[in-house]
Amino acid sequence: RMFCGGKKSYFAAVVCIITLTSMVTLSYLRLQRLSHLPKIMKEGSRCRGKITNSTITPLKDNRTFIISPYFDDRESKVTRVIGIVHHEDVKQLYCWFCCQPNGKIYVSKANIDVHSDRFGFPYGAADIVCLEPENCDPTHVAIHQSPHGNIDQLPRFEIKNRKAETFSVDFTICISAMFGNYNNVLQFIQSMEMYKILGVQKVVIYKNNCSHLMEKVLKFYMEEGTVEIIPWPINSHLKVSSKWQFMQDGTHIGYYGQITALNDCIYRNMQRSKFVVLNDADEIILPLKHPDWKTMMSSLQEQNPGAGIFLFENHIFPEDVSTHMFNISSWNTVPGVNILQHVHREPDRKDVFNPRKMIIDPRKVIQTSVHSVLRAYGNSVNVPMDVALIYHCRVPLQGNLPRESLIRDTTLWRYNSSLIMNVNKVLYQTVL
Repeated sequence: RMFCGGKKSYFAAVVCIITLTSMVTLSYLRLQRLSHLPKIMKEGSRCRGKITNSTITPLKDNRTFIISPYFDDRESKVTRVIGIVHHEDVKQLYCWFCCQPNGKIYVSKANIDVHSDRFGFPYGAADIVCLEPENCDPTHVAIHQSPHGNIDQLPRFEIKNRKAETFSVDFTICISAMFGNYNNVLQFIQSMEMYKILGVQKVVIYKNNCSHLMEKVLKFYMEEGTVEIIPWPINSHLKVSSKWQFMQDGTHIGYYGQITALNDCIYRNMQRSKFVVLNDADEIILPLKHPDWKTMMSSLQEQNPGAGIFLFENHIFPEDVSTHMFNISSWNTVPGVNILQHVHREPDRKDVFNPRKMIIDPRKVIQTSVHSVLRAYGNSVNVPMDVALIYHCRVPLQGNLPRESLIRDTTLWRYNSSLIMNVNKVLYQTVL
């Protein structure tokens, strides 16, 4: 009987502990939420502070860099600020919202969410997320380390995506980042013309720097309306690495802040593009079963309802293995690689995972990395290689392979006549 009684009291104690723990957790979460709710700090004051249009704006602490704020009401009404922060040093930030025309200033404590894919670097992409005041739709926000003080001197940022828009394009490509005095002119033009053949209307390039000749080509595409350039002077603020992994070499952030740029590009195009494509300028997603991306994507969406992320396998076509076909003499004076001459791809390596690049529905993505999405509302789909693959013409990864071990793949040649004609048109208007 004592044993039974002991059992009962033990059970009651467990129930008691669970109940108490739940109550404490709920109170803590409620307090946490309350601490993040916007509070009125000033009334009737005019919203001051200089509106900034820079792509990268350092805060006074020099540990926080603001790219751009975006309105996001997919879960609750928040301003999501895309930024770069030092993963340890930045502990607290506040959004100062300016409500017009009543002139009330609300302060909201930010939730600082440093993306998990930092690859060891001290600085990483971050979402600085603030709840917005309920009775106003602020158009601008300032970011401060404190909930008190004078914000007259703080830079103010326009909150983008405030107004709903209808899609102006089907496909937007995000290229991040163009750096290293980029001068692969011929391959860049060929990629651009291939993108257009496949159905791309907009290419957004986060440009750190490039050659003088490349500037001329970019100017042509900007005037044509295809390219949008986002200045990306990240090395004016941080020591950048051209590697993706931290090497203990005193650098602050990997690969020219590529991940931050990709996330900004998704939010920037969330309301204006049906799909956003995340790949590099030397990569082309080549459909094998469809003539273009529009038919390919409608087929993939039909087969995968609810999916928002489509991942395509990367395949290397080494630039040091070429064919004599399509040796176009006028192209030989243009710096860069002629992709039509590179139709041999490296075989898959045993136990080595082929990285993937993505076509996404931006409204279903919260955070992205380079080869996968970190947080999303939709499912991810690995697109089979017989549907499409990434043609990636670059230096070989398996440089010691004999030519006969490579796989001849001439999928690209299906587009050769329109590609040659279109590339010639651009070359004659820019380089030749």
